Amino acid sequence: MRYSLPGGKRLMSTLCIASCEMIGGSQSVAMSMACAIELLVTMAVIQDDLPCLDNDDLRRGKPSNHKVFGEATAILACQALHCLAMQHIAMIKAKNVSPDRLLRAMVEINSAVGSEGIAAGQIMDINSEGKEVSLSELNFIHRHKTGKFIEASIVSGVVIGGGNEEEIERMRNFGKYVGMAYQLWNDIVDVIGSPEMREKTGRDMMRDKATYPKLVGIDGSKKHAKELIAEAKQELAYFDPTRAAPLDHLVNFIVSFGNNN
Repeated sequence: MRYSLPGGKRLMSTLCIASCEMIGGSQSVAMSMACAIELLVTMAVIQDDLPCLDNDDLRRGKPSNHKVFGEATAILACQALHCLAMQHIAMIKAKNVSPDRLLRAMVEINSAVGSEGIAAGQIMDINSEGKEVSLSELNFIHRHKTGKFIEASIVSGVVIGGGNEEEIERMRNFGKYVGMAYQLWNDIVDVIGSPEMREKTGRDMMRDKATYPKLVGIDGSKKHAKELIAEAKQELAYFDPTRAAPLDHLVNFIVSFGNNN
């Protein structure tokens, strides 16, 4: 567990904290949720790298967990990380968050990694390798494998920060757009390369995975990603611009991440 936790962009946990603070919550309130999110991100990437899934030998600049400790230990580490994440969410009770809000945030996060989120996207992704996939099917993969977890990270921050129903729904929409845009840029970077992701460049093409560049080309993918970012910023415009500035900067980071080359 400790081996795989360091590194990474910490994007989802940062989105959680920034969303909580924008609503008026404090960083101390969001920190346990952010830690839980990072534990679940690490769980997901350990699973993703296993030979039975994406079969990647490198992660975060070093050998993948299963390459160092074996597949059995990697699987058990995933189970332990999930349990530890739930413990961190339970710790929020000591930070003046109502039980109803705590439960709602926990459901958001758990749904995003289960059969309505990562698990559903992953199984569809596996079954699509080497096959013709429609744009709607690809959207399902991206929405569930990556997008829903980004959305849940944002929504959970708003929930524990005290957001009302309109604020929660606006930020849910914001998260949907950001999540899809992020995965589109990942697809693009797999083709054009990036200094930060050199170890992963070309992996999707090698496995003949369904990606946006494969279906609509690089230019079409960039165009759609920028449209999604514009939609996300429209949702963000509802909020106080000073409080929303950190989230706006994070969205710009996602765009620059996909434009390194």
